Amino acid sequence: MKCFVAGLLTETNAFVNLPTSLEMFMRGHIPPGACPDGETPTVGAELLWAARRRAAKGEFELIEGSCFRATPAGITSREAYETMRERILDELRAALPVDAVMLGLHGGMIAHGYPDPEGDLIAHVRALAGKDCVIGVEFDPHCIVNDTRLNASDVIVLYKEYPHTDMVEQAERVIDLVTAMVKGMARPRASLFDCRQIDSYPTTAPAMRALVDRAKAIEADPDSGIVSISIVHGFIYGDTPDLSTRVLVYAHDKARGESVARELGEALVALRGQTASPLLSIDAAIDAGLAPTDDAAKPGPVVIADPTDNSGGGAPSDNTDVLARLIARGVQNVATGPLWDPGAVQLCFDAGLGAVLPLRIGGKVAPTSGQPIDGVVEVIGLKRGAWQRFGPSRVECGDAAAIRLGGIEIVLTTQRAQAFSLEAFEQVGIDPRAKRMVFVKSVNHFHAHFAPIASRVLYVDGLGPLQRDYSKVAYQNVRRPLWPVDAEAAPALIR
Repeated sequence: MKCFVAGLLTETNAFVNLPTSLEMFMRGHIPPGACPDGETPTVGAELLWAARRRAAKGEFELIEGSCFRATPAGITSREAYETMRERILDELRAALPVDAVMLGLHGGMIAHGYPDPEGDLIAHVRALAGKDCVIGVEFDPHCIVNDTRLNASDVIVLYKEYPHTDMVEQAERVIDLVTAMVKGMARPRASLFDCRQIDSYPTTAPAMRALVDRAKAIEADPDSGIVSISIVHGFIYGDTPDLSTRVLVYAHDKARGESVARELGEALVALRGQTASPLLSIDAAIDAGLAPTDDAAKPGPVVIADPTDNSGGGAPSDNTDVLARLIARGVQNVATGPLWDPGAVQLCFDAGLGAVLPLRIGGKVAPTSGQPIDGVVEVIGLKRGAWQRFGPSRVECGDAAAIRLGGIEIVLTTQRAQAFSLEAFEQVGIDPRAKRMVFVKSVNHFHAHFAPIASRVLYVDGLGPLQRDYSKVAYQNVRRPLWPVDAEAAPALIR
């Protein structure tokens, strides 16, 4: 059995002024043969990493293609997408004939001239590999799933968890299904239920936890007749016609698949407005963080997430509004970050550890970045090649500096990166456990590592560019009606 594996991942926010270039993808490019062999996969290459381990056991012959990844940002350039597509297709062409192709994709990418780049790529792969080749795809749940993608592939599997802690687990599932089909298992049929809604669906929220556990139980039951279940969250800021929350089910019995897709989809519709975390104003969040708690069983800092300036959703991560209020109120023993400011980081490295210097930070990209903060700071930490854990994987963050401004310790980075794990602070000498409050720029991926150390987890409207009232997102291309942009939006089984 001969299998070709490649990857292309980014998440496109259609509403930010941060174009995604080929250079940005090349920073995260893993060429054929260069995937690390260690125990920790590189973020964006989980499928290739898992396939390598399976091939090493003799399960199949692996032909490696390129894996490209860029931090979420604005629309990808036509040159970038076409260059990467042709690189992957050339690598596949050189490998032919193959029994299977497995693609690790994000599923939420938009490029100039290509509203559905992943659909275009999968269709090109199908045309090149032929109808008998088994094609399996792994997607992030913040994707779209449509007929183009389903018609050109044999199975699509999404991560189930948000925060994404199961990228490798679902990669293994893709490999299991693809290899089973190559060995003769009948190709399952897809059913797709469209909830006609968009929302945030953290699986740390009780309602979503219960629904995902229900889907996993059905999928794991050998008597259920279900091959795979995926919940398509959709990416709120991905302005494409097929943006919507959907449920994708594969089954050999089409009627059974349709029944389960409808059952779970209707359960999601019943949760409209109940899954997203409520936001506090900046001052209300600070007040809550300063308020005493009587819960001795929950020591630790109050962790306050700002989803409005999350680089994982394409934001610049240079908004200063929360920081400005912390300074104005003289709050002590607080940590915050990561804040994207390559110039400030360079000045800190130039000054050196322990230096005290006047520094201007943040507030650079757009009006939603707030105003730059000026102050005399102390450089308290420096780290070349900073990184964080992201689920089972490792994500690079460029160089990082930690500064102290009054009673506030701030992490600055040269690459845009949300707060995934404690390393964001610890590797530059900040102990988040010892702080009264920790403000992190993230929506939910922080939760896996920060919630266990937190006395409370809260969410703040930091006034960044990621509008959290989804009814006010200025969609131009989304197919309407779509709740909550529209008060009434009827769900339906569409495949």
